[in-house]
Amino acid sequence: MNSEEKILPVDIRNEMKKCYIDYAMSVIAGRALPDVRDGLKPVHRRILYSMHELGLYPEKGYRKCARIVGDVLGKYHPHGDTAVYDALVRLAQDFSIRYKLVDGHGNFGSVDGDGAAAMRYTEAKMDKITTQMLRDINKNTVDFIPNFDGEEKEPVVLPCRFPNLLVNGSTGIAVGMATNIPPHNLNEVIDGVLMLIEDADVSISELMTEIKGPDFPTSGIILGKSGIRNAYETGRGKVLVRSKAEIEEENGRHKIIVTEIPYQVNKANLIEAIANLVKEKKLDGISDLRDESDRDGMRIVIELKRDANPNIVLNRLYKHTKMQDTFGIIMLVLVDGEPKVLNLKQILSYYLEHQKEVVTRRTQFDLDKALARAHILEGLRIALDHIDQVIALIRGSKTTVEAKEGLIKEFGLSEKQAQAILDMKLQRLTGLEREKIEEEYNQLMETVKYLRSILESEEKLLDIIKEELIEIKNKYGDERKTSIEKNPYSFDDEDLIDDEDVVITLTHAGYIKRLPVDTYNAQKRGGRGVQGANTKEDDFVENIITTPILNNLLFFTNKGKVYRLKAYEIPEGSRTSKGTNIINVLPIENGETIQAIMPIKTFDKDNSLIMGTKYGVVKKTSLDKYASIRRNGLNAINLRENDELVGVNITKGDSEVIFVTKNGYSIRFSEKDVRQMGRVATGVKAITLRKEDVVVSMLVVKESEELLVISEKGFGKRTNIKEYTLQHRGGKGIITYKITEKTGCVVGARIVNDLDELMLMNSNGIMIRINVSDISTCGRNTMGVTLMKTGEDVNIVAIAKINYSEPKEESEDHIKEEESSNEEIEEIKDIDNE
Repeated sequence: MNSEEKILPVDIRNEMKKCYIDYAMSVIAGRALPDVRDGLKPVHRRILYSMHELGLYPEKGYRKCARIVGDVLGKYHPHGDTAVYDALVRLAQDFSIRYKLVDGHGNFGSVDGDGAAAMRYTEAKMDKITTQMLRDINKNTVDFIPNFDGEEKEPVVLPCRFPNLLVNGSTGIAVGMATNIPPHNLNEVIDGVLMLIEDADVSISELMTEIKGPDFPTSGIILGKSGIRNAYETGRGKVLVRSKAEIEEENGRHKIIVTEIPYQVNKANLIEAIANLVKEKKLDGISDLRDESDRDGMRIVIELKRDANPNIVLNRLYKHTKMQDTFGIIMLVLVDGEPKVLNLKQILSYYLEHQKEVVTRRTQFDLDKALARAHILEGLRIALDHIDQVIALIRGSKTTVEAKEGLIKEFGLSEKQAQAILDMKLQRLTGLEREKIEEEYNQLMETVKYLRSILESEEKLLDIIKEELIEIKNKYGDERKTSIEKNPYSFDDEDLIDDEDVVITLTHAGYIKRLPVDTYNAQKRGGRGVQGANTKEDDFVENIITTPILNNLLFFTNKGKVYRLKAYEIPEGSRTSKGTNIINVLPIENGETIQAIMPIKTFDKDNSLIMGTKYGVVKKTSLDKYASIRRNGLNAINLRENDELVGVNITKGDSEVIFVTKNGYSIRFSEKDVRQMGRVATGVKAITLRKEDVVVSMLVVKESEELLVISEKGFGKRTNIKEYTLQHRGGKGIITYKITEKTGCVVGARIVNDLDELMLMNSNGIMIRINVSDISTCGRNTMGVTLMKTGEDVNIVAIAKINYSEPKEESEDHIKEEESSNEEIEEIKDIDNE
């Protein structure tokens, strides 16, 4: 073949394109972007694995960084030594990484931008938390690939027993793309993973109740949550970070003390920039500037002139210097070697899948090892059971091979078992050694059973992951460094909403709306009310609650599920509108109806939710169990067949509860009679119901309060709680209302005082607002007075209590109507029979 035949024609454009794409992909996959599973770039992964191979564990001594860099270069990373050393140094800087992975000894640089000493002078070893990155790596938990020359093996990814990608973040510039993931608090990120384990359908908003936002090693203050929310929901966002500064006054002059600065801001450059602004007279009012930082912390002192306004100077510093900086978040990572921008939940999901694989492979490794050992022990047991024949066979064999083959043939042993018998020491023939073999074998069988149960059950697998994450959290977790405050220059949705009280109404057919509470003027008892809602035919209002507009609303359904919304998320309606169908607001399933609505401000674990059902069951669960409610609902209680939820209340552990039934019976008992239960527990018996009776209300009471009972026909009365004897739960209770044809059955009850107001709604949608002080207080065995007139086939269907009273201007028509109505008030009637 001549030289001309060796020349191949190539299109230079295609060749350049191909070569550049190959180069770009090499940079993207092999240098600049972290893996979603362990959050490490190849150079960092190789540094940590090399330190693992060198045995540089936290409890051992330091080793020269030059030795570590040389080991990484020679075995795994054929690039410049400066690139490797710079990467190692960053892992040891407590101002660059939230949780250091390398424990450095010597000069590793400073927040002022000072470089580290040469690698021949510095020493390093793994930090304590780094052991969790490499934990179980020798148990076949991850894949290994050949290194660049094929003489060594290196891990594709580390087991990484905590979510390092979010915990320590990552920064990198590839070809045509870049990543910038901020560090986070270890406790919060692990809590987020635990939340995902508990509920695979958890929303990003719910995850943000645990993962508040970035947590920078240099502390600082994050202004606003909108940028955090955007980043967590889309993978991209901008976070405004501000220095922590305090204004002090001394001898009539002010000075600004800066103790924390934004992440990745060079302190020396910041001070120089401030000095230049003063020198150029772009920043007035500063008389002196000095850096008083030491090993105990950062302290920049900015002294002001006597006539300077410190707040104005501080705001100008925020505006013109890096004392306030923007951190652009781009959560770009490698997923199966492909660059992808992920949201918060996706990152946690990929990490959880990685942990499932790691624990599964570790369990399989331990199982194989246990089975292999059990196999040997089975052979030893056989040998011990036939020890005389075994000794005779071995003594009669001319060679080891002959003895091994004889054992295999005579006793049906495997080659490994036969070899183990030949290697067995004579001391194993003693009775004590025989017992040890039996004990070890039995323990191994228990271990094998346990390991197999893990491989067969994803629930057990997840429980192990949870336990190990909690262990890491308890051992290495710490408090947040970066605080999150409201941005004075931007607003969240809730910042634009006046915190006013509203009325929420929900009809039987599922129409819901929100109204200002002052839509309805207060009237005296016996009035006819005003039109509260135009309901369609055969529909009527079932639920009415009053609440601040910024509160959470928990919607409990007849099927024992709970949904959550903010009050302002309920569509606003007019006084006479029917509202919006609930299926457009909540993902209600077929046959599911709202039975109770509970306004909640905060989910305090010291409080409990106590629930009552139609068939007299009571359940108590810690309130914090309901803090993370996914969009499609959560099981609140496990109901028995045909049972329904009728009441929900918040308690503090020392309250008393009263159940009121449709046929006028009630029982009062201490909540201490009800133990704390899990979120999906069924509960215990609260009251023994009589035939054809059901519970209509469950309330939390105090002795100083009064119980207001309302009947279907608009009658009502209030009675002091002292008249209701404290009993043990499970009894039949006592009479609280005499049911007659005129009064109808009990429709509900409320705990009230003279300052409260009451709203009643009938099945025609007519609403009336009454001052509780206008309702007479009488004995437990009385019928009460007319609170609202009801016509034929019209019943009271909903009642609500307003916990405040405001003066309302009333029209002359209303006053005349009330005067005529008051003439028709019925006298209180005593009922002798309890």
